[in-house]
Amino acid sequence: MSVPNPDIVDLVDRALAEDIGAGDATTNSIIPADAMMRGTIVAKQHGVIAGLDIVGIVFSRLDGTSNVTALAGEGSRVATGSPVAEIVGLTRALLTGERTALNILGRMSGIATSTRAFVDAVAGTKAVILDTRKTVPGLRTLDKLAVRRGGGRNHRMGLFDMVLIKDNHIDAAGSIRNAVARVRSAAPGLPVEVEARTLADVREALELGVERILLDNMTPAMMREAVGITAGRARLEASGNVTLKTVRAIAETGVDEISVGALTHSPTSLDVSFRWSGTGPAPANRN
Repeated sequence: MSVPNPDIVDLVDRALAEDIGAGDATTNSIIPADAMMRGTIVAKQHGVIAGLDIVGIVFSRLDGTSNVTALAGEGSRVATGSPVAEIVGLTRALLTGERTALNILGRMSGIATSTRAFVDAVAGTKAVILDTRKTVPGLRTLDKLAVRRGGGRNHRMGLFDMVLIKDNHIDAAGSIRNAVARVRSAAPGLPVEVEARTLADVREALELGVERILLDNMTPAMMREAVGITAGRARLEASGNVTLKTVRAIAETGVDEISVGALTHSPTSLDVSFRWSGTGPAPANRN
């Protein structure tokens, strides 16, 4: 990012403050203040890399003269043992910021890797892989950025930028018709999506002219029928217990979008490490 997103800078600052507190007692005791070092971040397993620019922000917040050179493209596949970035800067800054940088890079790359697997699984269909709001509180900006870099797309960022009428809203309002009428009156201009639990719900939503319909936990047969009923009059999103084993069959029903909560609610971080590669004495391995 040529101009860092202020939300991301704030997130990085909070992460650093959480880890550093009153100061890095170990590093500040051992390393001279003017010592310089060169380090390399290495992927310890194959996957899709995401977040190298955020790594740059981490180190720049501790040392404005530090320099991070990406050795892999954002969203590119990397092999086990591949160097993905080289960092030059004050030794104290690099060792102090190392864990925060790796935590962010590992999580974002894990999300991007998982997203790419789902995107690849539906290749050749028209289905788009979406994320959800099942993100770690405070990390949504990074989590959703990682999804995009893995080839997926973002659903709504929050409760403010789109209307999604779910089952509890419908039950509270008494019907889909009542719920849609209320949001169109109170929040005009926002796109409206309605959760459909049955094919009758799909028909009612279509009669109301909603832009999107969420097919909640429907079987592939029901989804296929919903696609026929809809005939392109609204975008159809499949949702509910989507896995790599089931996503292809869901995509082949003809739905437009498939939302996958697991992309962000339970990602496996990509294993990455920071290695000393020059300038001054090498420190011991850190965990």
